[in-house]
Amino acid sequence: MSERLQLNATIPDALAGRRLDQALAEIFSDYSRSRLKQWLESGNILVEGKKSRPKDKIWGGEEVVLDVVLTPPREYVAQAIPLDVVYEDEQLLVINKPSGLVVHPGSGNPDGTLLNALLHHAPQLENIPRAGIVHRIDKETTGLLVVAKTLSAQTALVTQLQDRAFEREYDAISVGMMTAGGRIEEPIGRHPVDRVRMAVVSSGKEAVTHYRVAERFRGHVHIKVKLETGRTHQIRVHMAYRQYPLVGDPVYGGRLRFPRGCGETLRQALRGFKRQALHASRLGLVHPESGEYIEWSAELPEDMQQLIAVLHQDAKAD
Repeated sequence: MSERLQLNATIPDALAGRRLDQALAEIFSDYSRSRLKQWLESGNILVEGKKSRPKDKIWGGEEVVLDVVLTPPREYVAQAIPLDVVYEDEQLLVINKPSGLVVHPGSGNPDGTLLNALLHHAPQLENIPRAGIVHRIDKETTGLLVVAKTLSAQTALVTQLQDRAFEREYDAISVGMMTAGGRIEEPIGRHPVDRVRMAVVSSGKEAVTHYRVAERFRGHVHIKVKLETGRTHQIRVHMAYRQYPLVGDPVYGGRLRFPRGCGETLRQALRGFKRQALHASRLGLVHPESGEYIEWSAELPEDMQQLIAVLHQDAKAD
């Protein structure tokens, strides 16, 4: 059943000079900035009886009316899918996601997802939008992601994510002879021709990736990557753009390449690696209730460990 939400507020003089969306985030702190922005743009929030833009400046004293019909979240089925729980308390759940597990139901994946598993693990998540999922990683990418177990925790975590306050580090294995790390700041959006893919395009959204070399091999490199933003396929797109695509990436990896003179063991290992070699290895954030900074880590999955071992062996044989 739908529920109508009606709230009235007066913008405090102390917020004079701020952007409207910033002021609303403080006044209606139970709701995320993205949700408030959506309500602003759809006319569900009026300022002095008029529709306003998120970037409009406020002067203090304005009357704000929020009037929106909240539709209940779509019902998903709870499924007994095993979860690798790294941490759990009353507010948070941190999962080490395996390769092959889709995070959220969608086209082609109506169930069998992390969301379905979460509903079985913690049934109260059915009352939280997206079962508390705050951010996603790709189906074949492994590693850490955080889930909110309460609405207030979800709002706090989404705000941290929007403010770029999450610490997110990934391990990846790239193709090519990278000499040093660096920073990639290139906008990412839908590919102009292939709409299933993402690409570096001038009309895209800001995307910033930092990377450093952990270990070099003959024709590959193990890198550590930190995200400043969180665009779809960001690491995969940025590294391919710099001509260092991830090993096994079926979308952005290009043709399979072997280092000159590499042995048959490495050739077989590279042929057999059928997913992007990417793992979310470290996650840090401020706990929404205690205010304490907490950090978690997850070791490399077995397939990436095995590939690195083969790369080591091949490098020694050179």
